[in-house]
Amino acid sequence: MTSCMFRPVRVAMVSVFWALAVAALAGCSFEPEEKVWEIAGPVFGTQYHINVVLTDNESHLENLGSGIEQVLEDVDASMSTWREDSELSRLNRREDQSAWIELSEPLYEVLATAARVSELTDGAFDVTIGPVVNLWGFGPEARPDEVPDENELQAKLEATGYENIELRSDPPALRARKPQYIDLSAIAKGYAVDAVARYLDNAGVEAYLVEIGGEVRVNGRKPNGDAWRLAIEEPVSERRQINRVVALDSQAMATSGDYRNYYESDGRRYSHTIDPETGKPIRHNLASVTVIADNCMLADALATGFNVMGYERAQALATRENIAAYFIVRSDNGFEVHYTPAFTAYVTD
Repeated sequence: MTSCMFRPVRVAMVSVFWALAVAALAGCSFEPEEKVWEIAGPVFGTQYHINVVLTDNESHLENLGSGIEQVLEDVDASMSTWREDSELSRLNRREDQSAWIELSEPLYEVLATAARVSELTDGAFDVTIGPVVNLWGFGPEARPDEVPDENELQAKLEATGYENIELRSDPPALRARKPQYIDLSAIAKGYAVDAVARYLDNAGVEAYLVEIGGEVRVNGRKPNGDAWRLAIEEPVSERRQINRVVALDSQAMATSGDYRNYYESDGRRYSHTIDPETGKPIRHNLASVTVIADNCMLADALATGFNVMGYERAQALATRENIAAYFIVRSDNGFEVHYTPAFTAYVTD
């Protein structure tokens, strides 16, 4: 992992175009004893940008940077499907998963949250869909020269199913009715954001913004007392612009959409988000969904599950469960915006 960099942020916009970061630092003046510092670097095939409110203390920043890199390395070593030596990759290679397999606490925590979201979304979120994701070319394996054969697709799909996994909390362990290949790409980034946030809490940092590849968590307030302002991106691939700005105090936010990670074959676009019921990339009018929750792991998983469900089903579920969700829906006249009652509190003018 490449070492991180530090820089002071005084008057700047760190927007969603780095992925849902600060949308409105511009125009703020801070007291000399406090600055917003950015700690940034590459991770998980994307970038992280972390803003901390601190006095000018170079050694403290260097220690924080080193600690953050270690936290991210630990998450990668546990949950990556791109690393053959990760805990998850070793689990996925096991031909027999019928007996209890011990898990680290972090991996158990992520799998337990994934199981709850799978139940809530009636399987729209399913971490066992990894073999199908790989078949479509969105995993560690090479992208196929053509779209998957229907028979091969069905064979892969029949081997999946979150119901095949059983978890035990004490001591943390997993077993499966039949071997499963687990892909945590729709929840692990959110967990990593939370892990960095916990590290900053323990390090005594009272105000911060943590962003990794579009998933964000904030705590405290900026030096002038304002809440952190975050931008939700317009779901278009050819340009980058803001659709909505929201204000958060101590919450997390994640967005799932079909407009960034995709490929085209024979004139048809294939999204990286796979519907676990059909085994095929989603095709509906929901362009993106943003979820605000108490932690980023949950927001990340819910956003993906809602994106799979489509607007009507997801909006009904989010409203019923009092979840703050923001939907951008394609229409004949462009984009329509809808959000649940729970999201109203976060919308700015």
